[in-house]
Amino acid sequence: MNQSEKATRFRALHQSPGVFVFPNPWDGASARLLEAEGFAALATSSAAHAATLGRRDGAVTRDEALAHARLIVGAVDVPVAADLENGFGAAPEIVAETILLAAATGLVGGSIEDATGDPAAPLFDLAQATDRIAAAVQAARSLPFPFTLTARAENFIRGNPDLDDTIRRLQAYERAGADVLFAPGLPDFAAVRRVCASVSKPVNVMASVAGKGFTVAALAEAGVKRISLAASLYRAAMTGLLDAAREVKERGTFGYVERSLPGADLSARLKG
Repeated sequence: MNQSEKATRFRALHQSPGVFVFPNPWDGASARLLEAEGFAALATSSAAHAATLGRRDGAVTRDEALAHARLIVGAVDVPVAADLENGFGAAPEIVAETILLAAATGLVGGSIEDATGDPAAPLFDLAQATDRIAAAVQAARSLPFPFTLTARAENFIRGNPDLDDTIRRLQAYERAGADVLFAPGLPDFAAVRRVCASVSKPVNVMASVAGKGFTVAALAEAGVKRISLAASLYRAAMTGLLDAAREVKERGTFGYVERSLPGADLSARLKG
């Protein structure tokens, strides 16, 4: 598929019945493995990408994020969208430029959040946040294919767990033209249901939160269209690494080898 065909297919996933899971690889191998497992689309994770560089989330530049997106896009034949953080700048024109640069990497979608990156004032006020989404929408609509724009309301992971304000923000972003709405960190199914009932655009939920008891079936029943896994698969892989390393260091055994994906099986899923 060319980029336009991928974009059309990605948009169709949001318009077809049911829910779809949208996992987040962090390198070419993880992307290939997820594609081989039959996932219809993939997304980058800013936290997972930063961790591969030995950094915390939020410590990646725009150029680094775009290069990472290009790597993931080039590794697979399914549509890829990106976690574009807050657009890498406060001004709406910078956010718009980020969308155009993202599209140039081969991406067919991306998310823009309303977090400032400033711990003293972690969220843009609603008017400025909405202007930023409107600028992203305008840039996306200028492209020759349907770039799917996701608007994120960051309240629950930025120290302001206010569901009413979260919904007000999502509704404003919907009016500004966002294609998908996302409020990471929703605390329970009641909050998920209320968000889904309060907007008409597809809702993305981050299901990889410990202790929430989320399942694909239950989120679908609540009205969710798209489920992302954020950095959880990366953390699961790092958990496996630590378990194996500790076995060797503390017990002097190599049992993890017996539980690992054989090299030939991994190789069969890679290119070249």
